[in-house]
Amino acid sequence: MNAKDLFFFNKFITPTVITFLYWLMLLGVVLAGIGTMFGGYEGFTFKNFMTGLMVIVFGGITVRIYLEIIMVIFKINSNLQKIADNSEKKEEE
Repeated sequence: MNAKDLFFFNKFITPTVITFLYWLMLLGVVLAGIGTMFGGYEGFTFKNFMTGLMVIVFGGITVRIYLEIIMVIFKINSNLQKIADNSEKKEEE
């Protein structure tokens, strides 16, 4: 990737950051779930444990779906760019 691609948005840097962002958000979900399990005024209870477990499971799934939707948008853009490049090549011939 050269500077022109970066400054004129011909290439995106976001897809390279998505994996790091996924693990960071997943860590946040796990910490929030553990905090829910052991937090609160009544301490460790079965209700808090189940709520924390649900936060971990559904939070992890939600983070994954959210980031996959973002990746799909970038893949669509990438494929449209390939189509545009191919049509330019055919016009030149």
